[in-house]
Amino acid sequence: MSNDSPNSNKSKATRKQPDLRQFLSKRKKLHENESNNSPSLSPPQSQEDDMEMGGSSTCNVPLEENLLYDVELLPHDPGKRINIMDYPANERNAVRRGYILKKPCQPKTHDFPQRQVSGLRRFSVHWFKKWDWLEYSIEKDATFCFVCYLFKNEVDSYSGGDAFVDGGFRAWNKPERFEKHVGGINSAHNLAYEKYVNLRDGKKKSILNVFDNASEVIKSEYFIRLNASLTCLRFLLGQGLAFRGHDESGESYNRGNFLELLKWLGEKVEEVRQHTLEKAPKNCQMISSSIQKDIINCCAKETTRCIIEEVGDDYFAILADESSDVSQKEQLALVLRFVNRDSGKVMERFLGIVHVGNTTALTLKDAIMSLLVEHSLSPSMIRGQGYDGASNMKGEINGLKTLIMNDTPSAYYVHCFSHQLQLTLVAVAKKNDSCGWLFEILANLLNVVGVSCKRREMIRQDQAQEVARALDVGDIVLVHIGKHGVSEDKFKAQIVLGQLESFDFVFIAHLMLTIFGYTNDLCVALQRKEQDIVNAMELVTYTKLVLQKMREQGWDTLLNKVTSFCAKHGIVVPTMDSPYVPQGRSRRFVEEATNEHHFRVGIFVRVIDLHLQELDDRFNERNMEILICMACLSPKDNFSSFDKDKVLKLASFYPEEFSSFDLMALECQLDIFMENMLNDDRFQGLNDLNSLSMMLVKTNKHKTFPLIHLLIKLMLILPVATASVERVFSAMTCVKNKLRNSMGDQLMNDCLVTFIEKNVFLRVSDEKIVDRFQNMKTRRMKV
Repeated sequence: MSNDSPNSNKSKATRKQPDLRQFLSKRKKLHENESNNSPSLSPPQSQEDDMEMGGSSTCNVPLEENLLYDVELLPHDPGKRINIMDYPANERNAVRRGYILKKPCQPKTHDFPQRQVSGLRRFSVHWFKKWDWLEYSIEKDATFCFVCYLFKNEVDSYSGGDAFVDGGFRAWNKPERFEKHVGGINSAHNLAYEKYVNLRDGKKKSILNVFDNASEVIKSEYFIRLNASLTCLRFLLGQGLAFRGHDESGESYNRGNFLELLKWLGEKVEEVRQHTLEKAPKNCQMISSSIQKDIINCCAKETTRCIIEEVGDDYFAILADESSDVSQKEQLALVLRFVNRDSGKVMERFLGIVHVGNTTALTLKDAIMSLLVEHSLSPSMIRGQGYDGASNMKGEINGLKTLIMNDTPSAYYVHCFSHQLQLTLVAVAKKNDSCGWLFEILANLLNVVGVSCKRREMIRQDQAQEVARALDVGDIVLVHIGKHGVSEDKFKAQIVLGQLESFDFVFIAHLMLTIFGYTNDLCVALQRKEQDIVNAMELVTYTKLVLQKMREQGWDTLLNKVTSFCAKHGIVVPTMDSPYVPQGRSRRFVEEATNEHHFRVGIFVRVIDLHLQELDDRFNERNMEILICMACLSPKDNFSSFDKDKVLKLASFYPEEFSSFDLMALECQLDIFMENMLNDDRFQGLNDLNSLSMMLVKTNKHKTFPLIHLLIKLMLILPVATASVERVFSAMTCVKNKLRNSMGDQLMNDCLVTFIEKNVFLRVSDEKIVDRFQNMKTRRMKV
């Protein structure tokens, strides 16, 4: 049997001790009777979560130190674990409990690769049902024994020899070796399994519970305090608020949002239930920061569980981006895009945020894969990727999208449409001197009046109000400086004011404002979560048509609008037949032409042509053949663009989903499908693929036409924009702000999940959270 295991005959004495800081967090208890002259120590880095949750920002020399395992940091993939005996002896049970909470690694939806073992063979997912102890490592494409990894060294003293522990078993042609590994009743595996069951179910057999003589009143009081804490934390998490308040002087955390809510809730409990808990508010205040963190973690885990259940074992796309938080730690946010199987609606859900050491493509890929495996999502189910277009993301050789497509060829990459639109408008401003001159003036004015704006990046129509306010305020400021400032400032103010009151400025401002108005609707539409890629391409096409129509027919309209504005504000309008005189520049650097030729051909036509050229270059359907085929299933105008051959070609882009037999079945199914759609009034008037998918599910026709519904689902999964990821970073600035910059990564992730996906969080029942909280560790009180 080939096990490919490493040499495991090294003595335990020569084993390198692991860096337990990867898996363990320290919590120091204060010595209540410590003398006043003891030296003060700054809080260690591992205490940052306690500071956020209400712990002390300084501490004295501790009396004792407890090590608490962090379940989330233990590697789930068995191929990445270190030997259980490499942990200190007094911490092995803590690590074992952590792995038992995480459960065996069984990625049931993974696309298990084939390998040459007496023919092409692969791991069978049905083996998970037969042997619950079996684990599969995506990293090593091998199986391991969960219980033997945890307890084999305690029941079997000799070393080496077992592939299910040391290197992994991968002889897929010999499944009988699983039974041989189990062995007889007194085998090492069965003894390890017995220890595993005893440790797993130890809470149920705990002597604390067997001999618990707590009265019903005490249990009721505990239950009220626990639910009061949960209610307060639910409110604060949903609003993205801090759990400890801060006074206006900024000296100390002396007023707690959480404590104030607990007091109020304790009073309400007293009023409503007429309970005898005279000290309920006081008892609520005594809830420790570790308890709060446990409850928050339970809330986030239950929210994530609901999201994973929505995804199920279906296909999904990933949207990812990286950004630094307030403490300058690089964070990677991951959003899943999938089609809800109950409604047929395309959804985008935030999965989590991960701290990464750097932003190289390989590091980002490892972070994404680890996050997916942690939530039992198989990377082989990825069918789309959406990024902002940075070189480390879209690189053709070593970019993130290339690394993922090497493993999953059908995970097609789409450059975020919103970023492409922004780059289009920025490119126009850079290539046209008149536009660049306009943005220079506006950026300076906005900075004068306190409005933050990056140079040449004002692309939203809603900024027109800020620009108008800046012009009004700027005009007053410039006039004041021109009258009362020093000589040098007077000269500069007169120049800038002269530029603002010139026909050149007014004309270019009106032209760009009109173009922004046309592109603003497209920008907003692209950021909708339910937007499908076919509809997005149609919006781009319509925008191009409107700009082309403006180029051909909009000159007179724009000129009349500019002339009326100048007449209203006393700005001189030049004669169109006269030679053009540049504003503030020498005539030698400007081509000789009439005013009409300069403004119409040199600015109006040239700027619009630049926009059209950039839109064609960045939104070119010919660059992605799959987009052309997608449009053939659009329900718009009663499926007027339907093309059977192109639909079949679209299916061929997904060979793992559509075999040659499926393609033949799809060809026949398409004819029946179109007849059904054209004669069913419920499908009339649909305008996009999302509405078509929802109607198919609503009418149960997705079961009648499963291949077509699968194809529509794969089309909807392809992302349009990464706006959802950008919103994650906006939420991160609210949750982890300057006053909460010591917040740890796990706590920040838990707060973000519940804050961003608050609609899912609201569906999570208190009972589910309490059950998870009770089962996290052994607690003295059970409810």
